[in-house]
Amino acid sequence: MAAGDEQLMLAYREGDAGAFDELYRRHKGGLFRFVLRSLRDRAVAEELYQEIWMRAIEARGRYEPQAKFSTWLYTIAHNRLVDHWRKKGLQVVSLDTESEISANPGFEPPRILEARQALEKFTRALEALPPAQREAFLLHQEAEMSVPEIARATGTNEEAAKSRLRYAVSKLKEAIGDG
Repeated sequence: MAAGDEQLMLAYREGDAGAFDELYRRHKGGLFRFVLRSLRDRAVAEELYQEIWMRAIEARGRYEPQAKFSTWLYTIAHNRLVDHWRKKGLQVVSLDTESEISANPGFEPPRILEARQALEKFTRALEALPPAQREAFLLHQEAEMSVPEIARATGTNEEAAKSRLRYAVSKLKEAIGDG
């Protein structure tokens, strides 16, 4: 039976480097997508992503499994993003940069074209969300967090987290024509 994230973090806290490797493997994709979608600047996202993991490493001696490991990790990410936004101010920029979406000249099968258009529509809707709603939605989708976990990670109460998530989902459905 595979060890849970909390047990792995406790093992890492006690010096098991392999436990960290497994935690990193399990959470690297979701955490990076969360940071990238929150910032929409790959270079800055990569830098902050590394800083988040460094902070997790530095905090390992203080780790206590009072919540799921992912909640603890995404709380670190949330706090680092808040620090970043405070320094830079909130900016909304497009996810659709030339480096991210390669234009393929020539024929695109209708399904691929429809999928690309739907993704672009969803991306614009996600970008248009207020930052707190976008963050709640991304924590729910990328980290598979429940409302209480979102509240804990963002330092708010459950009612506020629930409201942010509900409004985000409602606005996204309305924007993509599914509501």
